[in-house]
Amino acid sequence: MSLLDVFRLDGKRALVTGGSRGLGRSMALALAEVGADVIITGRTASTLDATAAEIRSRGRTAWAIEADMGVPSECEAACKRALDDMGPIDILINNVGNRVENVAIESEPLETWQRLVDLNLTSCFIGTKLVGGAMVARGKGGRVINIASISALIANRGIAGRHYETAKAAVLHFTRCAAADWAPHGVTVNAICPGLFMTDANKRWNETRPEVIKAIVDNIPMGRTGEPGEIGPLAVFLASPAANYVTGAAYVIDGGYTLW
Repeated sequence: MSLLDVFRLDGKRALVTGGSRGLGRSMALALAEVGADVIITGRTASTLDATAAEIRSRGRTAWAIEADMGVPSECEAACKRALDDMGPIDILINNVGNRVENVAIESEPLETWQRLVDLNLTSCFIGTKLVGGAMVARGKGGRVINIASISALIANRGIAGRHYETAKAAVLHFTRCAAADWAPHGVTVNAICPGLFMTDANKRWNETRPEVIKAIVDNIPMGRTGEPGEIGPLAVFLASPAANYVTGAAYVIDGGYTLW
């Protein structure tokens, strides 16, 4: 076996939540490139179908589940469907999440807080519990990769609504706790902490709050935002045999933003 062979995922099956667009799409395509069959979830049939077609064009099998993973009941149903109809699943990427509201702590309604905590944190718990738990029960190991954020490590400047920072910080510690619990079972649990990537959501932020995006870019040592395709290789590493001895880790990928 050559060194590059340990990055292959032939014969493996992955579930990527929110895998139809943005960073989720990039990671789903990267896993397919190295041999994995991929299940993706998303809210929009058209983007699900388009990304599934891209996966198939790489010679892999693709399944699409239309669901809002930020709604706990839908998230649970989607995970159960993936396990029952498309499993077994070897790799889980809990990718769903977003900063939707820009509202001060003192003004944020409880319903908004709960909805966004469900989107960014509860979805990760449910996926890990059901899909990761099935890996433990199978007894053949597995990989759980949680997409946190550099917002788990810092308080962002110029942006209100601390639901996002709070939920992502919880995702990061939940990752460590699950890693400790499941290490004896051969199931690794790691986190990726992206900085500013120019996904569609951040392009919208750039249209409505360009000063916020500019302030971030001005403080990135590399002087630019990340491109979605740049996160795929990191996800492949954590999903592959190359990362057999890696668990409970958090990989920052932010162009150096959190160095200052």
